Amino acid sequence: MPNPAAPTRRVPAWQWVAMAGIVLAGAAIPVVRYLIFWPKDQWQVDVEVYRQAGESILLGRPIYEAMTEAPQLLPFTYPPFAALLAIPLALLPFGVVGWLWTAAQIAATTAIVWYAGYRLIHARPSDGRPGLARPIVLGLLAAPMFWLHPVGDGIRFGQVNAFMVLACLMDLRRPRPRLLRALPPGALVGFAMAIKLTPGVFVIHYVLSRRWREAFTAVGAAALAWLTAFLILPEASWAFWGGALQDPARLGPNMGTSNQSLRGVLMRIGPHGALETGIWLVCVLAVGAYGFGIAQRAHRAGDSITEVAAVGLMACLLSPVAWIHHFHWMVVVILAVLGAAPWRDRRRLVAAGVLLVWFTCRLPWWGISWLGNGWSPDFVGRLLQNADLIGGLLALWLLHWSLARDLDEAATREPATIEAATRERGQV
Repeated sequence: MPNPAAPTRRVPAWQWVAMAGIVLAGAAIPVVRYLIFWPKDQWQVDVEVYRQAGESILLGRPIYEAMTEAPQLLPFTYPPFAALLAIPLALLPFGVVGWLWTAAQIAATTAIVWYAGYRLIHARPSDGRPGLARPIVLGLLAAPMFWLHPVGDGIRFGQVNAFMVLACLMDLRRPRPRLLRALPPGALVGFAMAIKLTPGVFVIHYVLSRRWREAFTAVGAAALAWLTAFLILPEASWAFWGGALQDPARLGPNMGTSNQSLRGVLMRIGPHGALETGIWLVCVLAVGAYGFGIAQRAHRAGDSITEVAAVGLMACLLSPVAWIHHFHWMVVVILAVLGAAPWRDRRRLVAAGVLLVWFTCRLPWWGISWLGNGWSPDFVGRLLQNADLIGGLLALWLLHWSLARDLDEAATREPATIEAATRERGQV
C-alpha cells in the first residue's frame, strides 16, 4: 500500500482520457446490445419501475398498487424511501432516464474497480521497472467487468445493484476514502439498506464481529431514512411494511432460473414443503458460518476487500431470492482474489480468470437450452442451469484460499523483517 504521506505526481489528463476510452470500449458491448438492439417492451424495465414509483408520488396514486405497462406489469418492491429518491426520475422523459442511468452504472462499476483494485492499481513491479499508469490499469481492469453476466444484466434492466455494491465497498474499505471523512463508518451501509434491504447482511457481519458502533450507525441511518419516508408517505409505508414486504410473489417467479440463491436452486431440484425449508436452513447456517468466518478473518488481517467480497456473496447466497444481476459483487470478488501483486503468484491470475470466464459465459441459459432440447445427460443441464450458485460457492472458497495465501506470506515475511531489523541494530 502506498505511503499516504509520500508526494504524488499529478497524472496527465491524457491518461484519464485514455482510461475513459478503454472503459467505454468495454461497456459498449452490453450497452449497444441492450439499449439499441433490445426489444423496446423490455427496455430498461427496472428503471421504469423506479421512475413509476416517483411518478406515483407526484400523482398521489398508491405506490405498491401501480404496475408498469404490459407486457411486463412489474410492481415497485423497494421501501418507500427509495420511491422518494426516484422522484427526480419522474421529471425526465423515460428515454433520457434510461441512458443517464446506464451512464451512472458504468461510472459506479468503474469506481468499484478503483476502490476494490486499489492495491493492484497502485502497485509497481518489484524489479524497479516503471509500471503502467494508474488510469490505464484502472481502465484495463474495469473493461472486462462489463462483460460479466450480472453486470450486463444490470445494464440490461437498469438495475440498482452497482450503486449498492459501491456504497458498501466505500463504507468498509480501508484506508477509508477521503470523500467519507464526514460520515461515520456504517452510515453508507445504512443508507443502502434504506433503499434495498439486502445490504442489511453487513449489519449481521458487524454484529458477529462485535463492531457495535458500525452496527448501530447502519441501523440508525436506515431507521432515520425509513422514518423520514413514513412522515412523508405514511400510507405507502404501512402498505410496504405491513403487506408488500411479506409477498414474495411481487419479486417474480422464485423458482425461475434467474433466482440463483440457495433457496432458488433447492426450489428447482430439491424436495418441496417442510423438508425443502429444513434443507435450506441447514445450508444457510453452513454457508453463512463459512462466509462470515472468512469476512471476520479478513477484517482481522486488514484485508477489507476480501471482507466486503465475502459478505457481498452472503447477500446473494443466503437471501431467499437472488437474481443473477445481484451477483454484481463478483467485481469485488475477482479483484480480491487477484490481490496486490498477482504477477508474483500466477495461480491468482488463473483463479481470477476462471471466475471472470465463469460469470461471463451466461451458463444458466446454456442449461436452459440443454434442458429445452432434451439433451442427455439431464444432470449436466441442471448443473449449468444453477451455475451461478455453484460459481458463487467456488468464489467463496477462492476468497478463503487467497486470504490464506496472504496470511502465509505475511507470516513468512515477519520473521525476515524482524531478523533484518535485529541485524541493523547490531551494526549500529
